[in-house]
Amino acid sequence: QVQLTESGGGLVQAGGSLRLSCAASGRTFSIMGWFRQAPGKEREFVAAIRSATGVTYYGDSVKGRFTISSDNAKNTVYLQMTNLKPEDTAFYYCAFTSNAFMPAALSSPSKYNYWGQGTQVTVSS
Repeated sequence: QVQLTESGGGLVQAGGSLRLSCAASGRTFSIMGWFRQAPGKEREFVAAIRSATGVTYYGDSVKGRFTISSDNAKNTVYLQMTNLKPEDTAFYYCAFTSNAFMPAALSSPSKYNYWGQGTQVTVSS
């Protein structure tokens, strides 16, 4: 049975940094990603990484500020968030899939099979 366990959320001032982690058990995955959802908004793609190649993808709103990485031996994905802004406040979810699909589809939540429980990130101004 697959389990994804997230950690690392919290409260931080604008301009600060946080690192999220998501560890998976049960199987390996081809793509590991992060999404976020703020109250009243749709779930938004944040970043993704291909396990085999390390190629990364980012949503426009986080490019240059967030970095996704993975430790395949630990089946863990990380999201290093820097220069955080109040608009980054949201519930952050890790999402994994064992499927393969084109980069244009990476931002679609429906492409991911497994989801973490979510962790709250709050950025104060």
